[in-house]
Amino acid sequence: MIIDSHAHVILPVEKHIELMDEAGIEKTILFSTSMHPEITKTLDEFEKELNKLYEIISGKRNPIETRIASIKEQSEIINKYPSRFCGFGSVPVGLDYEKTASWIEEYIVKNKFIGLGEFSVSTGQVKSLETVFKVSHDFSNLPVWIHAFWPLDLNDIKEIFNLAKKYPDVPVIIGHLGGVNWLEVIKMAKETKNIYIDLSAFYTTVALGMTIKELPEKCLFSADIPYGDLMVSKFSIERVCKDKAVLEQVMGGNVEKLLNL
Repeated sequence: MIIDSHAHVILPVEKHIELMDEAGIEKTILFSTSMHPEITKTLDEFEKELNKLYEIISGKRNPIETRIASIKEQSEIINKYPSRFCGFGSVPVGLDYEKTASWIEEYIVKNKFIGLGEFSVSTGQVKSLETVFKVSHDFSNLPVWIHAFWPLDLNDIKEIFNLAKKYPDVPVIIGHLGGVNWLEVIKMAKETKNIYIDLSAFYTTVALGMTIKELPEKCLFSADIPYGDLMVSKFSIERVCKDKAVLEQVMGGNVEKLLNL
């Protein structure tokens, strides 16, 4: 089965399914979103849509209400097309253990989501994710998906690996190969059994090919729709990986095994 392991809600969802069918993608792991750049047609419209995120960060828009609305939108799509989608659920960072556990029970478990994320934190703030790791461990080790491109630097990524080693039963997915830090990520991932690598937004095809070559059992195909393209992402992996068995692992086998799909 070919599985896109990371995509955000795009509207209309039928367009997303068309893109999946075109690329031969059988199932997608769906993540929520507070903005929809895919519906914009001009730079001004795109910036206006992007400003929704800035309004959340600045406090002009209620982040909790927005997050709940996004989860509802995501859940409705998954329930409508359960054979094509399953989901990871968004979780606020900075809550105490009890509130984090309550949130995961209400918005992750009840929605039958299979993982936590995407987590996007500022540089220097990775340690704030430890509460999420603790609760994940207590909820049967739900996988944790962390955005690891900018604004995170190498020290931040090392903190992610420290948390992964502290909670070795919690699967941790490093988003976007760690950005420009992909080489160091490969080295550290070899020594950390519960780390997996998301291949979307790869920095260079050299990074993509080397990551697959060195960590074939840890790589997860994805396109990060609407910011990436399914056909381009799939072609790129097929271009750098000529081993059919490894290709099958990367394109779906690894994530299928990890998430028991």
